[in-house]
Amino acid sequence: MKTERVSRAVLLAGAGAVLAGAVALFATDGLVGPGRDGPRPAPGAAGQAVRAAGAGARASLPELHALIGDREKWLRAHPRDEASWAVLGAAYVERGTREGDPAAFPRAERALRRSLAVYPAAKGNADAQLGLGALANARGDFAAARRWGEAVRERSPRRWEAYAVLVDAYRGLGDHVSAGRAADRLGALRPGATALSRAAQVYRDRGWREDASATAAEAVARADTPAERAACLQRLGDLAWERGEPAEAAARHAAALDLVPRHGPALAGRARALAALGRTEEAVRGYRAALEAQPLPEYALEAGELLQALGRRDEAREQYARLRELAEEEAAHGVNASLVPARFEADHADPEAAVTWLRAEWRRGHRSVEVADALGWALYRAGRAREALPFARRATERGLRSALFSYHRGMIERELGMAGAARRRLSEALRVHPEFSPLFAPRAREALAALGEPPLRAPRGR
Repeated sequence: MKTERVSRAVLLAGAGAVLAGAVALFATDGLVGPGRDGPRPAPGAAGQAVRAAGAGARASLPELHALIGDREKWLRAHPRDEASWAVLGAAYVERGTREGDPAAFPRAERALRRSLAVYPAAKGNADAQLGLGALANARGDFAAARRWGEAVRERSPRRWEAYAVLVDAYRGLGDHVSAGRAADRLGALRPGATALSRAAQVYRDRGWREDASATAAEAVARADTPAERAACLQRLGDLAWERGEPAEAAARHAAALDLVPRHGPALAGRARALAALGRTEEAVRGYRAALEAQPLPEYALEAGELLQALGRRDEAREQYARLRELAEEEAAHGVNASLVPARFEADHADPEAAVTWLRAEWRRGHRSVEVADALGWALYRAGRAREALPFARRATERGLRSALFSYHRGMIERELGMAGAARRRLSEALRVHPEFSPLFAPRAREALAALGEPPLRAPRGR
């Protein structure tokens, strides 16, 4: 199961942070443009969404839907209220990410650009720019997200939401130094769960596992709403999973689901952990629930690989077909959907296609360890192990400790006849997480067994 990526849950937090900032200004009459006289949303669920977002927290999905309906109704009669257009656009981004609905993203872009048309960026419309930054992150266009975030930071260096956008953008680009600086600034300007969650991810990228877990746990304690707390618990579960602790991961995800039963990342995370614990039928059902709540290609890939490992090949093929459909739908709505399909193609279909897609990502400046690992593995699967090795080294030497990345590098080194290095990497993969994948962990054990014990060296002088 390929879980080492820039998490959708983290990108969702970026959309939520931008919505919180836009709503906070909207709700406190702190506007400086033509829409400053627009009313607050109606009481009830929409008002609850405003109160949650105004506190920097995440609203529930019903509250988010109510806020969207409220702003849509208002804007039909008041089309020049740029603040409401910005709120609506940011809410579309968050809803689209949380529900796995890429069709929401073009609507978000139209709303945000409508806000800029009424009140341009040059005059100070930071909310719409930040919304476009969150949208770019959600679409996987990290270079564009960086441009939007940096533009707001330059003009308004105390807008904390800009740093939330920038942390996610820099991480997607593989610039962890800048991500750390942005996370520090975010924490100074807006202490709380949003900043702590990002700091945890930055620590995780650097390989600081204890710091990441402690900071993520503090984020859980600082969460202000059930939706926010569920997201923080889910992130804590993901960190436990990466440490090779599936029982703890399952417990964290279950706690998140007690708060938000249809939380897609927690459903998928719990399924992942249950598979590692040998509770495979529960895991299969868990993936089905995750795909129903949030239909993402990565969940279909994980479900397919679990089913393939169980020998249920027809069901696995159905999941792989669904992966392709979901990726095509994402691409049709402007989402950069290359990483997960490339991982699928490398392992299950056309490695050369994966190489082509991933080289394009690399040229675009998307040089995270996730892309480096995927490109190295695709090159190996395409029969070009020597070209693959520099990318595998980059993925495993940049801080993040990933069993999957170590497995990939070990297999590449084995192909190149580097038996000692391969033995070390494969052993490391299984030490970090003995059940990192139902499909590939057994292959790692087989490869390690085939390498055998290291040869005994004769003492010097004999």
